[in-house]
Amino acid sequence: MNTYLTFKALHLIAVISWMAGLLYLPRIFVYHSENSKNEDQNNTFKIMEKRLFFYIMNPAMILSWIFGLLLLHSIGLSTLGEFWLIIKFVLVISLTFYHFYLFSCLRRFNENNNNHSPRFFRIINEVPTVLLIAIIFIVVFKPI
Repeated sequence: MNTYLTFKALHLIAVISWMAGLLYLPRIFVYHSENSKNEDQNNTFKIMEKRLFFYIMNPAMILSWIFGLLLLHSIGLSTLGEFWLIIKFVLVISLTFYHFYLFSCLRRFNENNNNHSPRFFRIINEVPTVLLIAIIFIVVFKPI
């Protein structure tokens, strides 16, 4: 079996799972911030957010990085000097920072200390989409 293709398939599965969480968690934050006065709903949203972040998003992010680095190793570390790969790394690091920013939002919700509006979460929900589109085009077309 070709290890490069195996790593590539596993990387794609992990990235899809990670992106699903990055897109869904801010949507839950929208509903949570709209219903924060209702204690039962507030507790339900806290459980949903925690499970999504710790059981899906974190493992998916870690696996995305592991299989991405294994892919890099498979094609050779010399490719690190290629412009498209540098841009991809910058964008993936940005996604990782966004991931941890969502964690800080989750903590604030957990402490009943959210200070953002539902509109704010609707807007930041677009961040991973824009980054994903850029990453896909960069990887597919590999510009100089």
